[in-house]
Amino acid sequence: MKQYVVNHCYNFVISNNPNVDRLTQDKLKYGLESIYILVTKIIFVFIVAGLLNVFTEVVIFLCLYNLIRMPSFGLHATKSWICLVSSTLIFILIPLFCKNYILPINIKTILGVITTLLIYKNAPADTYKRPIINKKRRQTYKYISTSVAILLSIASIMITDTFLSNSCILALVVQCFMISPLTYKTFNLPYNNYLKYQTKEI
Repeated sequence: MKQYVVNHCYNFVISNNPNVDRLTQDKLKYGLESIYILVTKIIFVFIVAGLLNVFTEVVIFLCLYNLIRMPSFGLHATKSWICLVSSTLIFILIPLFCKNYILPINIKTILGVITTLLIYKNAPADTYKRPIINKKRRQTYKYISTSVAILLSIASIMITDTFLSNSCILALVVQCFMISPLTYKTFNLPYNNYLKYQTKEI
């Protein structure tokens, strides 16, 4: 199904833009595949969330998580089914935990310090399909990621609502795993992909 939808959209765009160069074609196909996986994954996760009566919690956690995910990036699963299974487990089980359990403030404080330091050290984490070659851009992403991590850490301590407080800190914990060199190594994925490029940075 994925290949059918992606190829259909790809052929439609190319047929209307026959002069597009090869690099742009590759970027287009990668983008279409990413959009397809994202949309189908979100639909499935939302269906499961609705069945478990945590739809609102899942939406909120996804929003908080993407605040740190967008500037710090991180690994992507090599297969769509792996992405679907892992995303469902993460974005269903963690909101359930955040809703039903209370993390002590000292634990959240320790986690906030550790995750902020790890995000400063490891962000942004690129992929072999999307290496972040430009040095200035990497520095900017690192600054934004660290700033967001600090804000979420403070929010987790200051917010009195249990679910929101837990979600702020656990979103950082999840993202630390997503950008960890050890996680990349575990899944046999290349890390710091920009180092392989000798292209002049602009």
